[in-house]
Amino acid sequence: MKFFSHKTLLATLVLAGASLQMLGCKPKGPQAAISGDAALKTYVAPGKYDEFYDFVSGGFSGQMSVYGLPSGRLLRVIPVFSVDPEKGYGYSEESKAMLNTSNGFIPWDDLHHIALSETDGLHDGRWVFANANNTPRIARVDLKTFRTVEIIEIPNSAGNHSSPFITENSEYVVAGTRFSIPLGDHTDVPISSYKQNFKGTVSFINIDKNSGEMNLAFQILTPGVNFDLARAGKGKSHGWVFFSCYNSEKANTLLEVNASQKDKDFIMAVNWKKAEEYLKAGKGVKKTVKYTHNQYDEKKHSATSTTMNEVLVLDPKDCPDMVYFMPCPKSPHGCDTDPTGEYIVGSGKLAATIPVFSFTKIQKAIADKNFDGTYDDIPVLKYDAVLHGEVQKPGLGPLHTEFDDQGNAYTSFFVSSEIVKWNIKDLKVLDRVPTYYSIGHLSVPGGPTRKPWGKYVIAYNKITKDRYLPTGPELSQSAQLYDISGDKMKLLLDFPTIGEPHYGEAIPAELVMKNSQKIYKIEENAHPAAAKGDNYTRVERKGNEVHVYMTAIRSHFTPDNIEGVKLGETVYFHVTNLEQDWDIPHGFAIKGANNAELLIMPGETQTLKWVPEKAGVFPFYCTDFCSALHQEMQGYIRVSAPGSNVPIIYGTGTIKAAADYKATDGKTK
Repeated sequence: MKFFSHKTLLATLVLAGASLQMLGCKPKGPQAAISGDAALKTYVAPGKYDEFYDFVSGGFSGQMSVYGLPSGRLLRVIPVFSVDPEKGYGYSEESKAMLNTSNGFIPWDDLHHIALSETDGLHDGRWVFANANNTPRIARVDLKTFRTVEIIEIPNSAGNHSSPFITENSEYVVAGTRFSIPLGDHTDVPISSYKQNFKGTVSFINIDKNSGEMNLAFQILTPGVNFDLARAGKGKSHGWVFFSCYNSEKANTLLEVNASQKDKDFIMAVNWKKAEEYLKAGKGVKKTVKYTHNQYDEKKHSATSTTMNEVLVLDPKDCPDMVYFMPCPKSPHGCDTDPTGEYIVGSGKLAATIPVFSFTKIQKAIADKNFDGTYDDIPVLKYDAVLHGEVQKPGLGPLHTEFDDQGNAYTSFFVSSEIVKWNIKDLKVLDRVPTYYSIGHLSVPGGPTRKPWGKYVIAYNKITKDRYLPTGPELSQSAQLYDISGDKMKLLLDFPTIGEPHYGEAIPAELVMKNSQKIYKIEENAHPAAAKGDNYTRVERKGNEVHVYMTAIRSHFTPDNIEGVKLGETVYFHVTNLEQDWDIPHGFAIKGANNAELLIMPGETQTLKWVPEKAGVFPFYCTDFCSALHQEMQGYIRVSAPGSNVPIIYGTGTIKAAADYKATDGKTK
């Protein structure tokens, strides 16, 4: 108890000191923090475009947000892992499969990190990947449509914080389990047996270079540590990936104390090129697992979910020279490779220094077998043998580092609420600026790549106390934009964000907008329920279901009068947007529906399931303002009592019985 009390007291003092320091960071006035030309540097005139897209994780919202830089304007919220009634994501019949998992339909997750696709170590503007931290999953968003088109679940994992970090030619996105757990057939074991029975994994998900389709290529079994972040090597270190990990103590309770006992934890270095050689040599062991692979078909406008049943697992015991540990000051968070690929920066949250490792020295230490013993039979490289040097007294609570195009690094400090700029080679601190407050991650446009664009650094902050108008017990999350074009960093802008802005990556707008899709061609619509013109609209009863094949165009639905539905039947509205003009979506909602609306893009078909709960006449209408007569874009559906002899009749303008309604091909609809 004395030991625990001492630790608790120490933690209290640290937090109190951090709070005082944070409050002391508040500027005395705007002039103390913002330069006089800040407004000019962030001003984007009406009708003009921002220079960068900034793709930002939405944290506990489960979504991804897109901002323009330097304006900080919110451009779009992309539904990824959480249902979104604004867009009907997770509510329409076509999108529900995207949120399917081996545990069933899960309508929420915790999106922490994103990664833009790369070619030759540079952002290429094709896709952006995102992680689900809660139920382990990786998603792919197509930047032609800004739509989530694929989600793959990760088996043998619990938590998925350490992802989706990408290799320099988008060969893989990698994912490390946050929580080690018992694996295999015997998972019902005492928690106290952690050291004997708990294991971790890191997963390598292959990306098709043309389609972007993901495939779980293999996993590597690891000791029972917790993986936090990772970065793939680049340039000379291409073929390697580096994972920060903590809890080398293998504690299973009160980790804030028990996982902070040792002076150093580890960065795990994985030679994935060597792993590929072992796979070809047949060293991968097939493990029976269950996970889902969900894909959205842009032609059929529908998602499908496939259950997968096995994965290849490599064990380092059987694969020498594949995995190594490097000591790193305790509880490392960030693990970042510089643009040359020579330097790997560790960020021990509880350390007073920033260690910088040399890839050249790592290779020499491996060749010389300059080890400091093993950890669970995995060689541990000697700290001094792989160290380039340490940044001395940089700040309190280092978390994450990114880089500019001038050989400088930028590290976020959570406790001291600041960004510190330092030189990678000589390790000297060059500048520091306060953030408001408690910065987590930061990003430099192109900062994770071989050729950063520099110009800005964006801080993603956890707390905004007294920065914005009060909004009850919780205030808006926030990002801050700093100019890094000169020797000194300058604060330009605060802008609120959705969810928790955990991490973001920014890319020049011209790399994305040139490929932006404006419509779905109606003639290419392969949805089985598409009505490609008013002559193909119809209402059909199939057993206990009624299917309405409907069109939407400014400013009416066809049909807009429907009768003959009986209470107890389920109605499916298959709505096709006939518009072929950019930025003219239509919405569809019906009174009393207990799910959501539809939002249907030009040329697209989407389906809303509705189960009437009482007899009567129910209005439906367009929810997305589309024309001067938007308010008139409505209709009615009549629901009669069970056993009623009301026939199915429908139409717009002219109402006909279903039996008399003829299609253009002469067949009764």
